[in-house]
Amino acid sequence: MKNENSEYDYDLFVIGAGSGGVRASRMSAAQGAKVAVAEDRYMGGTCVNVGCVPKKLYVYASQFSNAFKDSQGFGWSAAKPTFEWSTLRDNKVAEISRLNGIYEDMLGGAGVEVIHGRARFVDKHTVAVGDKQYTAEKIIISTGTWPYIPDIPGRELAKTSNEIFDLKTFPERILVVGGGYVAVEFAGIFNGLGSKTTQLYRGPLFLRGFDKDIREFVSKEIAESGIDLRFNTNIKAIEKQNDESLIAILEDGSKIETDAILYATGRKPHLQDLGFDNVDVELNENGTIKVDDYFQSSEPNIYALGDLTGGMELTPVALAEGMAFAQTYFNDNPTTVDYNTIPTAVFCQPNIGTCGLSEEQARDSFGDITVYESSFRAMKHTIGGRQERSYMKLIVDTATDRVIGIHMVGDDAGEIIQGMAIAMKAGATKATFDSTIGIHPTAAEEFVTMRSPRE
Repeated sequence: MKNENSEYDYDLFVIGAGSGGVRASRMSAAQGAKVAVAEDRYMGGTCVNVGCVPKKLYVYASQFSNAFKDSQGFGWSAAKPTFEWSTLRDNKVAEISRLNGIYEDMLGGAGVEVIHGRARFVDKHTVAVGDKQYTAEKIIISTGTWPYIPDIPGRELAKTSNEIFDLKTFPERILVVGGGYVAVEFAGIFNGLGSKTTQLYRGPLFLRGFDKDIREFVSKEIAESGIDLRFNTNIKAIEKQNDESLIAILEDGSKIETDAILYATGRKPHLQDLGFDNVDVELNENGTIKVDDYFQSSEPNIYALGDLTGGMELTPVALAEGMAFAQTYFNDNPTTVDYNTIPTAVFCQPNIGTCGLSEEQARDSFGDITVYESSFRAMKHTIGGRQERSYMKLIVDTATDRVIGIHMVGDDAGEIIQGMAIAMKAGATKATFDSTIGIHPTAAEEFVTMRSPRE
């Protein structure tokens, strides 16, 4: 609880009003702590402004092109629809602005003081924002991560996920560089909106870390959707032409002409200009902040949570960490976050939903596993005419019958896997799945009707 006789201005000062910082500050204030948050860019952090929220809005927008085509098989007919980028972009801006206001009101309503500006460490208990200094017993760093572009000639001509939402004009052709979830999601977005889309990845297969069957299945579906996938290749340089279009010169000497290049090749901790020279905060080899299970850094009163600690870069993880921090330090209830069995989704098209271990991880950890899988064309597409297929996979520890991995490619995979994750967290066995009556007709019922193990 708050120290009533504190020598500091605040019990807690949070640098960064992203998902983790906002949750930690609100929950700490609810326990009676005097809290301030400093934010120099936008309320809500990456997720609200240039991440999860606008991305999902653009995914929705991109799905209408297929929906219009599908509707014809169900008897609908209409003039060929047209897409206006400026309408989507400007409506997105208005929605994000609304959410920014909600976050600020939410913090104010919780009794948290919001300070606009970049906070910099003066010493381990003091930060400066502009010309004013503030002291705090505890300080959290939650400034998140920042996208980066490799140091190649012409790198200034490329865009990152920070800028891509707000392009002045819609690119008729776009080149997406990267193999992570951000890259595959944006490739799907622009393909669905009507861009001629090419995706490059330096490795043999994208979505490293996901189940291999999922990666292989979704790569075929994405290629079938019209995206030009090129693996084992990379850009050596970028040049601008007289008509403002771009030329990507590849490492093999070939060239791709395009209107925009999006680099989604990773993110780095956003720790610049924080005054780190004035504190003893140890970093990991990859530049993330080293913390213990309770988010404490090597400087005992300085903490860090969210993406910049090197864990899973997921908004719900940062939220859980913010809640655990408040419980630990302001409610006398030491709380850690369980990072096992965290569900996640990739909003590529078709979607990926996954929870638990991949088949490769399961074999390494358990040895004897049983795998169940199913591939089918969703009912909606049989009349709609789309050839897209879905894929589902259950991984079971043979010794205990417990489900240790669940994976899906298909419509609403994220929505479906969220419910399945609850069952997994509760320790559901394959027998539990088998004894559950499905909802018919749905895709999700396939998870409770798979009976025959893969050979």
